[in-house]
Amino acid sequence: QVQLVESGGGLVQPGGSLRPSCAASGSRFTLVTMAWYRPAPGKQRELVASITSGGRTNYVESVKSRVTISRDNAKNTEDLQMNSLKPEDTAVYYCYAIGVYGSLRTYWGQGAQVTVSS
Repeated sequence: QVQLVESGGGLVQPGGSLRPSCAASGSRFTLVTMAWYRPAPGKQRELVASITSGGRTNYVESVKSRVTISRDNAKNTEDLQMNSLKPEDTAVYYCYAIGVYGSLRTYWGQGAQVTVSS
């Protein structure tokens, strides 16, 4: 099965930037959508940003003006460029992907810690 591995988290001061990345590996697979999630009140996780194989993106309103998601379809990687980070952005960010193997399958990474603090 597909494995998703995040990297690039860390500690930054408010206003700083981070660029977590996610790499997918495993046997032959095709990913339709890749995304980033984080814990949110009232639910296990909320969508932060997503991107389809065609490049369509979606963002949660709280980060829309500060975050850009991108992917490399050939490498099966995605990046989350996070700018102007705020303390409330502190969370574990989870890579998520939807693949097609005759039917839809979903995958989760282990998470990357992002801490925004002085």
